[in-house]
Amino acid sequence: MSVTKDAVLDALRAVQDPDLHKDIVTLGFIKEVEIRGGEVDFTVELTTPACPVKEQMKAQAEELVAALPGVTAARAKMTANVSTRGGFGRQQVAGVRNIVAVGAGKGGVGKSTTSVNLAVSLARKGARVGLLDGDVYGPNIPQMLGATASPEVDADKRIVPPVAHGIKVISIGMMVPPDQPIVWRGPMLHGAVQQFMRDVLWGELDYLVVDLPPGTGDVALSMAQSVPMAGAVVVTTPQGVSVSDVRKAVGMFRMLNVPVLGVIENMSYFECGHCQERTEIFGSGGGRRMADEMQIPFLGEVPIDTRVRAGGDEGQPIVSAVPDAPAALAFEGVASQVAAQVSIQNMRVLRVIQTA
Repeated sequence: MSVTKDAVLDALRAVQDPDLHKDIVTLGFIKEVEIRGGEVDFTVELTTPACPVKEQMKAQAEELVAALPGVTAARAKMTANVSTRGGFGRQQVAGVRNIVAVGAGKGGVGKSTTSVNLAVSLARKGARVGLLDGDVYGPNIPQMLGATASPEVDADKRIVPPVAHGIKVISIGMMVPPDQPIVWRGPMLHGAVQQFMRDVLWGELDYLVVDLPPGTGDVALSMAQSVPMAGAVVVTTPQGVSVSDVRKAVGMFRMLNVPVLGVIENMSYFECGHCQERTEIFGSGGGRRMADEMQIPFLGEVPIDTRVRAGGDEGQPIVSAVPDAPAALAFEGVASQVAAQVSIQNMRVLRVIQTA
């Protein structure tokens, strides 16, 4: 019995995207179907290379096609074309498909560490990623990535961001002496953010991760008013004081009409390397409870690991230095969830446009 393209597509309709809640044929993910005798090769183009269920979808698709009468081999090629968010009256940053802010209502929760490991994790999954250090008063990103040299400037006086651990990065910390404080008022902060957005040669990026300063101040407001943001991620620790402040950050993003992609609970617990006893130093479950109460996704919990701190001091993010460590695997999982939430938000926007 000869195999037909229609039969292959009908079989693939049983594969559902768990985040977009439609089958991969209806979503337009199937781009090529090649049939040579009983051998079937097809391409599945996802909305992100960091899809958390990519391997499961691949296995299911191949199994369904292989079960068709006359099929002797089924091979799926998984690719990605990252979706993008429209401008909605705001000027998009050239080449940047999605801007993802990482914020918190307070300092000390590991926001910059999360930003670094999130960005590097997305790049390790195959995405094109940039990292903008928006924490002008405490620009720690260069040290965390080992990228402390001053960036170059091209003939058109545009800043060329250096590349570290597979991501493009820019920070005011690369442009001032290490011990020099930044003493600026709001308008200067706004100008710096705009310059980093508009005057940096980001090239083609799937995700530009922005590490925001603590609190609910000028930088977040400047970004929300000037560029289209795919969404914001908030970082908390489990303890009640942290959760209380981070709830304010969620409220700020909602006031600014920035989608909240979800909450990450950092420093969730410590597991002894000798006896494997789990100690919840900062309490338990605060981030998950907040996510449930505020009806936002819970993106995952990251355990305490001294190698996270050491990697930040030495310019070696744990997801690069020790990729099989529990904390590294947690960051990798968080990155997949963030990418999934960006795709969901972009699909919602597309549906609104199509029905308008």
